Amino acid sequence: MAKQPKRIKAWTGDRDATHSVEAAIKLVKENARAKFDETIEISVNLGVDPRHADQQVRGVVNLPSGTGRDVRVAVFAKDAKAAEATAAGAEHVGAEDLYEKIAGGFMDFDRVIATPDMMALVGRLGKVLGPRGLMPNPKVGTVTPNVAQAVKDAKGGAVEFRVEKAGIVHAGIGKASFTDEALVVNVKALIEALNRSKPSGAKGVFIKRIGLSSTMGPGFKVDTASVG
Repeated sequence: MAKQPKRIKAWTGDRDATHSVEAAIKLVKENARAKFDETIEISVNLGVDPRHADQQVRGVVNLPSGTGRDVRVAVFAKDAKAAEATAAGAEHVGAEDLYEKIAGGFMDFDRVIATPDMMALVGRLGKVLGPRGLMPNPKVGTVTPNVAQAVKDAKGGAVEFRVEKAGIVHAGIGKASFTDEALVVNVKALIEALNRSKPSGAKGVFIKRIGLSSTMGPGFKVDTASVG
């Protein structure tokens, strides 16, 4: 039998029981013992079948407590809109020049935003941006004429979510260094956003199971009723 690493032996808390969101967060933080500030992650199992077009779940939520991440933003815009994006703090702003950089392999960014008139150009990068989940989309506010606000949202705590093939949504909701209260608020904000995004084709229980974990720690089950 394989020997368990010391860090796994040191884990505490009942991983089989279902906890309130507050208790689960305490347990996750207690077990986040890595030498870096671990990300607190949520997994939500939804009562949908993503194979059907009317059961897709996708959206964006502004986490009240932020994400704790330094999000690097690339913006496709020209002239005045490009200047607005730069002033708002976007790291990379351009049009054809930015297209050429990305087509050549440049990927030093976490979010891509575009003005509507740039989508014909950005669409040609679909094979590069699409598999990485970086393709701008009006449904999540990354195709917009208001690029300055989109950049501020991206840097201030906006998190995109999208249901995977197994009907699960994964997202980071903060850092282990956050207070318990800040993480609880973020969890509830994400669950509210998911409920607002419930597709018409979803039947029965929508939020089926919730789990919380840290980057290097164990997962804990969350009582869905405790998040409203």
